[in-house]
Amino acid sequence: MNTSPYASASGNPSSRRRWRLQIFAITWLAYAAFYFTRKAFSVAKLGIGDDPDLLMEKAVMANLDALYLGAYAVGQFTWGILADRFGPRVVVLGGLIISALAAAIMGTFATLPIFATCMLVQGLAQSTGWSGLCKNIGSFFSTQERGRVLGWWCTCYAFGGLVASPFAGWMAYEVYGNWRAAFISTAAVVAIVALLFFIFQRNRPQDVGLPPAEPLGETDEAAVQAHPSFVSCLKTIIKNRTVLVLGLAYFMLKPARYAILLWGPVMVYERMPEIGKVASAIVPSAFEVAGLAGPILIGLLSDKFFGARRFPACVISLIALTACLILFVPAMATGSVLVVVALLFMMGLTLYGPDSMISGAAAIDFGKETAGTAAGFVNGCGSVGAVLGGLLPGYFDTETVFLCFSGSAVFAVLIMLPFWNSRPQGRVSPDPFIPNRDISSTPVKA
Repeated sequence: MNTSPYASASGNPSSRRRWRLQIFAITWLAYAAFYFTRKAFSVAKLGIGDDPDLLMEKAVMANLDALYLGAYAVGQFTWGILADRFGPRVVVLGGLIISALAAAIMGTFATLPIFATCMLVQGLAQSTGWSGLCKNIGSFFSTQERGRVLGWWCTCYAFGGLVASPFAGWMAYEVYGNWRAAFISTAAVVAIVALLFFIFQRNRPQDVGLPPAEPLGETDEAAVQAHPSFVSCLKTIIKNRTVLVLGLAYFMLKPARYAILLWGPVMVYERMPEIGKVASAIVPSAFEVAGLAGPILIGLLSDKFFGARRFPACVISLIALTACLILFVPAMATGSVLVVVALLFMMGLTLYGPDSMISGAAAIDFGKETAGTAAGFVNGCGSVGAVLGGLLPGYFDTETVFLCFSGSAVFAVLIMLPFWNSRPQGRVSPDPFIPNRDISSTPVKA
């Protein structure tokens, strides 16, 4: 018997709509918040480089980024399975709290061993977010609407990155005049969001007395009730060829985004020191401004023009991204801020779209009942690639790095082309926030 105080919501369309909106909002806010503590170090680097008490060189900071990203990758492969087994609530809430604590410690105690330890912990904490929250949002929305719903939802990480850097830069270099404030101020933001998450989040519609977003067959219902084991979830994903291809493609794409995410302010400041540190933290935000639109556009393109096929929209966007990455080399040579900003905007538009689609809607669709594991696996593969995004700018010049990214984008296009017609099964609704009706669909090619 369902003893939840929300059980009376069952069968009430207004309650269903309200809960879907609430889950959308709180999960969106939670993942955006992760970016505050994630971007703190990239902003703090501007002051750490001038701090005589640390004397931390670029290569050392790059190694710390790699340590963080390595832990992040390991966590992705683990937390997705645990989210399938125990639910996103415990996993994500724990990640938010630990992330805030690690950032606060980094802003309070400035030694290399403490930085290294906290970056390791931060990576594991941050990695709870994507797979758990993707599973959470996927539980409330059906397959045929996820393209556009996840398109809007995936603006969370573009928005988080867009707001986090200026916020941390302003707090550190304008309000307090100390790079430590970049860590402490962002930790406070994440702690507040953790409290809101605890209050407003629920794992699935059944937990609030609502029917599931899609009808579960007897086998599916049994799998949900049984809490699939770590090994069974992993075996299911390894046998899924489509998910494996998504993981490889994401491995190829993630380095470019993380190079800009972690080194964007430094790249700008090195070439244009006259604009100052705060402006250097803001200029790369053009990349993330475009990231707000990219996921929305690709989600609509996938659902409306390709009938919930995820691969065609990704391939088209990646071809355009390749051109942008190639053009970035001569753009940097012009020395024009406007040209660099414009190209960063185009790169954000064409990168964030397939980034969100591959790691979000496509992973959930083809992961089926092990959506958390699939999202974690795909994002884990991307996070392994992201280690290169953190390392390469510390050891090689920008032109060489971006030429490598261009080749990676071409490779991603080539491996995704054979899956052009792959389509998940599911239902469709004209309004993603109201109940869905059943339709027939093309079989999944997995």
